Amino acid sequence: GQELRLRVRLLGSISAFYQRQAGELDESVLELTSQILGANPDFATLWNCRREVLQRLEVQKSPEELAALVKAELGFLESCLRVNPKSYGTWHHRCWLLGRLPEANWARELELCARFLEVDERNFHCWDYRRFVAAQAAVPPAEELAFTDSLITRNFSNYSSWHYRSCLLPQLHPQPDSGPQGRLPEDVLLKELELVQNAFFTDPNDQSAWFYHRWLLGRADPQDALHCLHVSRDEACLTVSFSRPLLVGSRTETLLLLVDESPLAVAWRTPDGRNRPSHVWLCDLPATSLNDQLPQHTFRVIWTAGGAQKECVLLKGRQEGWCRDSATDEQLFRCELSVEKSTVLQSELESCKELQELEPENKWCLLTIILLMRALDPLQYEKETLQYFQTLKAVDPMRAAYLDDLRSKFLLENSVLKMEYAEVRVLHLGHKDLTVLCHLEQLLLITHLDLSHNRLRALPPALAALRCLEVLQANDNTIESLDGVTNLPRLQELFLCNNRLQQPAVLQPLASCPRLVLLNLQGNPLCQAVGISEHLAELLPSVRSSLT
Repeated sequence: GQELRLRVRLLGSISAFYQRQAGELDESVLELTSQILGANPDFATLWNCRREVLQRLEVQKSPEELAALVKAELGFLESCLRVNPKSYGTWHHRCWLLGRLPEANWARELELCARFLEVDERNFHCWDYRRFVAAQAAVPPAEELAFTDSLITRNFSNYSSWHYRSCLLPQLHPQPDSGPQGRLPEDVLLKELELVQNAFFTDPNDQSAWFYHRWLLGRADPQDALHCLHVSRDEACLTVSFSRPLLVGSRTETLLLLVDESPLAVAWRTPDGRNRPSHVWLCDLPATSLNDQLPQHTFRVIWTAGGAQKECVLLKGRQEGWCRDSATDEQLFRCELSVEKSTVLQSELESCKELQELEPENKWCLLTIILLMRALDPLQYEKETLQYFQTLKAVDPMRAAYLDDLRSKFLLENSVLKMEYAEVRVLHLGHKDLTVLCHLEQLLLITHLDLSHNRLRALPPALAALRCLEVLQANDNTIESLDGVTNLPRLQELFLCNNRLQQPAVLQPLASCPRLVLLNLQGNPLCQAVGISEHLAELLPSVRSSLT
């Protein structure tokens, strides 16, 4: 009997395709496709057939006949969803059908979603459909938030409910100047922190509440800003860094440069020459704008779309001038905490530590402890944070690479903060076990950078933003690529001992560094390459190279 039914469905499918090919799109195609879709709703081509038939019948049927047809189609869709409640094709077809109706019964659709979510509150296909229905019916966000409350109360382990809250709360409590994913008002945030804390203390091994907690801890998108403006007389160049990557051009972001309050037309480019979205952009300056006969020159860059600007002064007799925001004053790496929020987060930290004692191998608890420490005071908790990273890697070895990169990111942020407190242009990042370099746009003014004794595999293209860099030490890593060591106008000394540079061709970017005079390559495989000395003499004729 089962084999016979399969044959009948196969014949029905073939017949439907033939009729479609012949342009015979009538109700018989609906009947044929319903036999197959009723048993297996995940047949996208047959849903396309039905849509083509319904579009043709729209112009052929009377309003009464069309209403009866739509009612039958909605009933059929509901029966398909009972066969497979997670059928993408069925939910999509229902969206399409109701989107074409002049007066759809959205209240009935909300009830339908509620029924299916009662059976499986994690059915994300149904959640997607509910968001579509709520938008079409203009359901107030407060009502949808109350709906998520009811489901979360019933079962904390509900990714979709927590995610929906993260979409609804910014709509309910919009904050001025906080970006599209802005932070919440403090009273709302504290209430949400209490709710989610109840969830992960009820079931510490469930991931959904921990993810939502991480969203709550996340800072708002930073306001658009120009973080640093640097002018070099020697290079006749102006460099500017931004709070987010931009693509500058006539059809994208526009930057205006004023020199001594007069507009100056310039061509903007990225430091690595790729002209892709970048935190850092620069332009060449004409000699007239750097005339040393005047007491000073004023340079002002206006970011029109971001509504931000920055100005710096180049004094007579000086070779450079700059103006930059402070990473400490601007809270670039964390939110500024009020006393009340700080107290709540401190309490959460203590609670998570207690929970970790009871659940020593709970990776979500360990990660949340680290994030809470970062939110409270990254420098004060640095040593303790590193210890928790070590524990977390032992508990969760599958994510060791991700955790290494996250740890590297936090360490580099801390180093930037310490450097600013010391008011120096030298940054020592050696012996920190770094696996990745980030926030390089914050190092625009650095002259000496030590990256030795880490686990870096590459010097990334973003390194080209370090226009003031004179000495770079990167000994004892696992570096295989030098893509980032390009167009560094002041680089004089480069130390790359004991890395994994294999072929002489990887040294090609160094030819773009005009002041390079010293290169140490001892301990790299390429030192054994035949003709390496001749190759270096040809590629870098002004550079003194050490191979042994």
